[in-house]
Amino acid sequence: MNYRHAFHAGNFADVVKHAVLALALERLMAKPAPFVYVDTHAGAGRYDLTSSEARRTSEADAGIGRLLAAPPIPALASYLEIVRQLNAGEATATRYPGSPWIARKLLRAQDRLLLCEARADDALALKRAMSGDRRVELRASDGWSVLKSDLPPRERRGLVLIDPPYEAGDEHERLARGLRRAWRRWATGTYLAWYPIKARAPVVALHEAVRAAGLRRVHALELLLEPEREDRLAGCGLLLVNPPWPILDRLGEIMPALAARLARDGAPRHTLETLVGE
Repeated sequence: MNYRHAFHAGNFADVVKHAVLALALERLMAKPAPFVYVDTHAGAGRYDLTSSEARRTSEADAGIGRLLAAPPIPALASYLEIVRQLNAGEATATRYPGSPWIARKLLRAQDRLLLCEARADDALALKRAMSGDRRVELRASDGWSVLKSDLPPRERRGLVLIDPPYEAGDEHERLARGLRRAWRRWATGTYLAWYPIKARAPVVALHEAVRAAGLRRVHALELLLEPEREDRLAGCGLLLVNPPWPILDRLGEIMPALAARLARDGAPRHTLETLVGE
């Protein structure tokens, strides 16, 4: 599949990913020491929901559009406020923040952002979106490389978001290898790794590869909006490695409400599974 951000900005998968990202960053900020946020596939930073790419799918209508129109989920207030600020003065959401924008708005003066984007047009858009922020380092390069070259970071605290486009057939395997490489260099870091759910077999293989990689404290959060099938995105998942306390408890409270707001025709199903313990 091709999960380029511009076509799917603000859809249900973005909502899940960014809600968890915001919660994790807020927990890291509970301590005063600085930390680094690393985004391996950062995208353009922010997205026009009226663009031809976004309107081709209209997925934001059933994602962030529903969430903004529904009764608020208090634990997601910071994330939703960032979306509203980006759409100030608009009756409906016409713009959506990518993960770099959300992190930039949440992080403090002492924190740092390392953002990687290999696509030239998205890298240029990201540069414009992050202009003037001295906390931000941009790299127009393959983000997989930073899992080796920049870990462990000088701050010794931080979060790495891995969100590849899944254009290559071996992206699930590459994700497992990347997590193994990163964890061996920086075992105390927090990692969030997004993956699509269509057929179940690639997800099972990913989980097995992660279990075999030697990592510790690995959890899998999934939201399924319909039965798995080869030709349609049925749901999405996030691997959480070393998640900050008490985010797992918070997710157990939040996911039922979030799933209800994002539901399609059938009953959504969400799971939070421990793949590897302490």
